[in-house]
Amino acid sequence: MDVNSALIESILREQDEAEADKYVKKMASTAPVQNGDAYAWQTVSYHKRNRRPSRPIPPDSFADLPTADVFRSIELHSEDRRRRIREAQNGDDGSDAEVAGAAENGEPKKVKLKKPKMTVAEGASKIDSAHLGAFLAEITEVYQSQQDIQLLRLADYFGRAFSSVCAPQFPWFKIFKESTVSKMVEIPLSHISENVYKTSVDWIGQRSTEALGSFVLWSLDCILADLSNHQGGTKGSKKVVQQPSRCQVAIFAVLAMVVRRKPDVLISLFPVMRESSKYQGQDKLPLTVWLITQASQGDLVAGLYTWVHLLLPLLCSKSGCNPQSRDLILQSVERILSSPKARPILLNGAVRKGERIVPPSALDLLMRVSFPSPSARDKATERFEAVYPTLKEISLAGSPGSKTMRQVAQKILNYSVKAVKKGIPGLSKEASSIFIWCLTHCPKCYKQWDMLYLDNLDASVIVLKKLSDEWKEHSVKHTSLDLLRETIKSFREKNEKALANGDVLVHHSLLKDADKYCKLILGQSSQGHGCMKSMVLVSVALAMGAAIMSQNIQPQDLKKLAAMFNFPLTINGGISQN
Repeated sequence: MDVNSALIESILREQDEAEADKYVKKMASTAPVQNGDAYAWQTVSYHKRNRRPSRPIPPDSFADLPTADVFRSIELHSEDRRRRIREAQNGDDGSDAEVAGAAENGEPKKVKLKKPKMTVAEGASKIDSAHLGAFLAEITEVYQSQQDIQLLRLADYFGRAFSSVCAPQFPWFKIFKESTVSKMVEIPLSHISENVYKTSVDWIGQRSTEALGSFVLWSLDCILADLSNHQGGTKGSKKVVQQPSRCQVAIFAVLAMVVRRKPDVLISLFPVMRESSKYQGQDKLPLTVWLITQASQGDLVAGLYTWVHLLLPLLCSKSGCNPQSRDLILQSVERILSSPKARPILLNGAVRKGERIVPPSALDLLMRVSFPSPSARDKATERFEAVYPTLKEISLAGSPGSKTMRQVAQKILNYSVKAVKKGIPGLSKEASSIFIWCLTHCPKCYKQWDMLYLDNLDASVIVLKKLSDEWKEHSVKHTSLDLLRETIKSFREKNEKALANGDVLVHHSLLKDADKYCKLILGQSSQGHGCMKSMVLVSVALAMGAAIMSQNIQPQDLKKLAAMFNFPLTINGGISQN
């Protein structure tokens, strides 16, 4: 038996005993007493049941009877008992219980005074930056070692400022669902003054990442609880208490300031947000987009980093992505890339704390959504094609020849081979171009290609064809053609062995095509090499002729000149003609 049941039972028992005792005493005082002995024997007589009823007594005569007071007392006790039972069941509530009790006792109802409605802008205008600064200094001193409590007190401070804001004045769920990203990002900080904002973010910047991370998760949980109430919850889920609208305004305001001031806090929460299902789903996407836009307001590099790691994977997820969600994801990245000086800022910050903001895996996803099959193209495809070149440039940015770039090139080459094999014309063309870029930026990629050649013969044929068709364009990008020629010769040897075995009939046509393009590339590279050698010979001949004409050249000088250009000398000191 719970506490409420025990309390109700005790009240009922107490009232029953009190009423019984009072009734017995009342009846004993009105009964006739013989010889002064209240306990003497008395004669009791019963009326016959079939006796005719006497004339009805007028109603007014009941007023003089003593029993009327008895029943009135019982009624009053019953009313009091019912009131006490209701209070025990509902708890010690304030105004509602008083109004109900007054109505039962015949008293006039007490009308509760309604607080005047207030907009978010009106509530924000009442916040004084000097008063806020004094408050922050006070809580910093009182809760020195409890920064999590300090942040909760800051949220409570804003909550009191927005105490009169009702839910219709801040329909955040409706705004997020119907507004563009540009409008969404200003909620609700557009109403807060610059001085109040600066005072708050300066103080927030001094809090630890751990405390801020805990506050961000607490804020998200409160917002998601309110979101569950908007959606009506799910069957069998635990009912959550809806937060007042003033709390929601305060939570959004402080959360936005935290993410803008320290976007690294949001990045540190990636593992939690990925592993927990409560932060995932299409219904949470507007909130995630809002968070990322807040982060990009404070730091474009951090904003793009969060977009790549939280939103881009949704485009290729197994659950799919509806047009509304795809539009939100595109709006967020378009806003980041359209910011003033976004391109130089993002290129300079392409590597953030040792991590690339657009890693090779992200470039692979971007290629797939920007170059789908012709039947899969839609309105969003053109928007992806518009942002793809900048994102690709950021992904490939770095110091040429550095160890980091060589590692990036090797990873990208693996993704490029898989993309080329898809057989989608636009995707194969783009992936093969990136494949050739990898060859020019990392010599080890030639060896990597040699190992992948036969297992990815169809992709290799496409790359070889592109090299042959666009030789003039690609040949100047190679610092040396020696590695390319050695790799092509290795391909020809593998082609001959595979064709000689006769057990690869399926790949017979591919091997023939590959061998054809290998011959073309070797011929083109040899022509270029021969032209270069001829130019060197002509230059040397001219130099030698000028030296002989001057008759001042010495044999040792002739040897040095020949050694410089790697030309052998005859016994007599002349240049041998090979």
